[in-house]
Amino acid sequence: MKIKKNKVSPRQKMINLMYVLLMAMLALNVSSDVLNGFTLVDESLTKSTENSTEQNRSLYRDFAAFMEQNPEKVQEWFNRAQTVKQMSDSLYEFADYLKDRIAKKADGPDGDYRNLKNREDLEASTYIMLGAGREYGAKLYDAINNYRERILTMISDTTQRRVVTDLFNTEVPKRDITMLRNWQEYNFENMPAIAAITLLTKLQSDIRYAEGEVLHTLAKNIDEGDVRVNKISALVIPNSKNIVRGNDFSAQIILAAVDSTQRPEIFIGDKKLETENGEYTVTCNRTGDYTLNGYMIVNDGSGTSERYDFSQKYTVVDPTATVSASLMNVLYAGFENPVSISVPGVPGKNISASVANGNGTLKSDGKGGFIAVPKQIGKNMEIEVTATNEGGRRQSMGKYSFRVKQLPDPSPFIEYKDKDGHTKRYRGGTPFAKRDLMSTNGIIAAIDDGLLNIGFKVLSFETVFYDNMGNAVPVISDGANFSTRQKDMFRRLSTGKRFYISHVKAIGPDGVERVLPTSMEVILK
Repeated sequence: MKIKKNKVSPRQKMINLMYVLLMAMLALNVSSDVLNGFTLVDESLTKSTENSTEQNRSLYRDFAAFMEQNPEKVQEWFNRAQTVKQMSDSLYEFADYLKDRIAKKADGPDGDYRNLKNREDLEASTYIMLGAGREYGAKLYDAINNYRERILTMISDTTQRRVVTDLFNTEVPKRDITMLRNWQEYNFENMPAIAAITLLTKLQSDIRYAEGEVLHTLAKNIDEGDVRVNKISALVIPNSKNIVRGNDFSAQIILAAVDSTQRPEIFIGDKKLETENGEYTVTCNRTGDYTLNGYMIVNDGSGTSERYDFSQKYTVVDPTATVSASLMNVLYAGFENPVSISVPGVPGKNISASVANGNGTLKSDGKGGFIAVPKQIGKNMEIEVTATNEGGRRQSMGKYSFRVKQLPDPSPFIEYKDKDGHTKRYRGGTPFAKRDLMSTNGIIAAIDDGLLNIGFKVLSFETVFYDNMGNAVPVISDGANFSTRQKDMFRRLSTGKRFYISHVKAIGPDGVERVLPTSMEVILK
């Protein structure tokens, strides 16, 4: 997976020198020849950038090919390469955007930085890069600094780090003519449009160069990350160390450093294992702790052989399963009770269960668990568990019995929204805001004790008010909702007054209709 690294060509060095020289000449005179020189340098830099871009594309294609061949090995470096591409393209496109803005400011809406007409324009660069409200110069300054710091985190070579640091250096030279000027003013204030565009083109060239340097480093790391083998060990890889009696123990026996040109000889005890892929299988008919011992004979290529011993412990256990109701240690008649079933050493997809005594139904919930719906109260529900081993043989894991009870009575609540929009449940016995009472439609009923959360349908209820004489005034609801008369009674109540909600009739998911024995005291505040 070697990728050749291209050195900087003499032509590229000459372009860089020309650029420095022409920048110095600006201080003397912006003549037509100088402007033409900038145009030539910009064209050369553009051509050089295109070549670097194509080389980088080739490197990205190599990374993609390596990723297909060995994703586990290349994934980390491939991801870093994609990060480099994203950050490089981002800064490159920002520089391209600034070139376009400067060209359009100098030549008008149809301006093209590739064919600039008013090359000597001294206002376009200042307007775009330093103009109030735009501050593109400051944004470019921050973007270059950020790119430099991020790109340096991916380079470890000292020389490369120094080169990249110099390429993206944003410090202003300490000379009298540069005093009190920041980086963006130093580079773009009163700068001819063609010079500013050339400076941005050089930045783009530097970006592609730095991008290529990092890509070469990442590509080199793909091979440098390989572990050099200096020790050979024999390994046993079992499918499972815990085996249910009657099932098979399977293991793959391999050499840690494999030579594909020759296969080692494997011996279990003193008997040679006749296998092409090193797989060993034995049927386990007795429980207990066992050890698989053996050795491998490997030819080292010089005519001599080496022996490598191996040892692997495993345990054989009796058939067993774990069956538990997710809510509690009972099942409720007529209700969909979630049930979890597991068998040690057996994947969930190979486990099935059924009702053994006919008291209800049992089905999968599609998420690895089961739903049990018992029928008869007072009669236990028996669940039989079956597992399928790797050989396709079905084996019973035992029967498990659960008590079946009726769902307990729910409690009535007034459900409302607090000032933050959160749903709350008022249970009675404490002061309750009148505005919250008036905003609700009625009551609900549910088993809500922290373990169960089962909703019931309210069929009817009544509210009991007391008049000035102390006489009880019951008012019937409109199903689960407050009736118009009840609402009118609420409006007349003042702070500190109270009423009661009682005779709540509800029906649960088990189909049993019941009148709740509890009432709820509502105290207005």
